[in-house]
Amino acid sequence: MTNYRITFVADEDKDDWRVLFNGYADFYGVPMDDAIADRVWRWLRDPGHVLEGLVVRDETGRIVGLAHVRSCPRPLGGCDIGFLDDMYVAPQARGSGAADALLEGVRALAEERGWPAVRWVTQHFNARGRQFYDRYTGGPSDFIMYQWKQE
Repeated sequence: MTNYRITFVADEDKDDWRVLFNGYADFYGVPMDDAIADRVWRWLRDPGHVLEGLVVRDETGRIVGLAHVRSCPRPLGGCDIGFLDDMYVAPQARGSGAADALLEGVRALAEERGWPAVRWVTQHFNARGRQFYDRYTGGPSDFIMYQWKQE
């Protein structure tokens, strides 16, 4: 198994991050352009923005996966929890432990920040991702997600 290292994204990671972000958008069938990707990159590099980017690096330092996380208020708990917005591992690194390292990086961040929970959503058709997440959570929560799109 490869030794992986988790870091926050750095300025020099932009090109490698973009390849993975494009792959993530392609997986979900979401068109990606420079304006959107550049805006997300600015968010990730802005210490005042809530969104943060973690990347997983292989033993050569190459980035093979990403996770976008943020603090999210949980009013009923009177606390913040973590929210994992996006997670993507390059196809060639899947099954190698890179995704496990990313999720453990998110867990360590949650512990460091005092988040008692981390939530995320995935599409029903993401069978491989759901199988992976089930290993960590025991299965999906009892919540049903709704989305109200503004026209």
